[in-house]
Amino acid sequence: MIVIDPDSPVPKYKQIVASVIQAIERGQLQRDDQLPSINEMAEEHYLARDTIEKAYNQLKERGVILSVRGKGYFVQATSSHKLRVLMVMNKLSAYKKIIYYAFLKALGDNATVDLYIHHYNASLFKEIWDEHRGRYNYYVVMPHFFEGTNKVDVRQLLEEIPKEELVLLDRDYPGLSGEYLAIYQDFEKDIFRTLEGADDLLQKYQELVLVFPSDGQYPEEIVRGFRYYCVNYKKEYRIRENATDESVRRNTAYLVVEEADLAELIKKVRLSGLTLGQDVGIVSFNDTTLKEVLADGITVVTTDFETMGRTAAALLLDGKRIKVKNPFTMIRRKSL
Repeated sequence: MIVIDPDSPVPKYKQIVASVIQAIERGQLQRDDQLPSINEMAEEHYLARDTIEKAYNQLKERGVILSVRGKGYFVQATSSHKLRVLMVMNKLSAYKKIIYYAFLKALGDNATVDLYIHHYNASLFKEIWDEHRGRYNYYVVMPHFFEGTNKVDVRQLLEEIPKEELVLLDRDYPGLSGEYLAIYQDFEKDIFRTLEGADDLLQKYQELVLVFPSDGQYPEEIVRGFRYYCVNYKKEYRIRENATDESVRRNTAYLVVEEADLAELIKKVRLSGLTLGQDVGIVSFNDTTLKEVLADGITVVTTDFETMGRTAAALLLDGKRIKVKNPFTMIRRKSL
């Protein structure tokens, strides 16, 4: 039950603490069970007595174990029978909050969830994983990272997480070995098929423009899906980093990722004297209540964030290790 990885950057005393807590959570250790003595632990795992003593003292301070003079160390705390879940998001946007709260609500009293943010930084994700490995029943990860800016091998990190404990959310990681739970968006195919399904609305526009920031925060698959649609349906197209220098033109439809660019385009359409939804079209990513009423309604392409959170929780509680594509749709409004 005590697992020590000699190659892990996590201090060995912390690995002992995590192993004992995890064994209690999983029911492998019960109240009043005796732990190996310091000498036994040191001999079995080739560790210094000080390392074992430091781990046991920390467990005592946390009320997990107690020491009985002349007899040894015994389990004092019992498992709460609640799953312990670590969720690591790329950012805490309004949409990610919807996922998070839907996830919490669906788990109910069956689990406790600790939330961390890696900010697209693989090195920070590695620190979070190294600090918390072995301490949770499940690790829920949104694997969105800046491409080419981290020396850390994200795939290797994800491979280190036991597959029965790994949940990928919002994005799958192709080529990852083993069976694990994933609730994901297929960004390339979702965009292509959604635009294809709106061809009746897009026919009146001669040119399509994708306003897509190049800062690495959004999946490049969006660009590929957009380009694939334009090429297949013989649409003129452009890809712009932002809307700041864009001059809106008649018979042009915009697909906008950032809300700042959405606001910029709406202002420019108004100043141009063109009519939104007739002369110029706008499609925005991800729905909000504001977009229902802004400019008489902004057409959006969006995944169902609440469903994503609920599905992840339900399948996690059922112990499933499957991949589920989350629903993605277009909500038609007057802007297109």
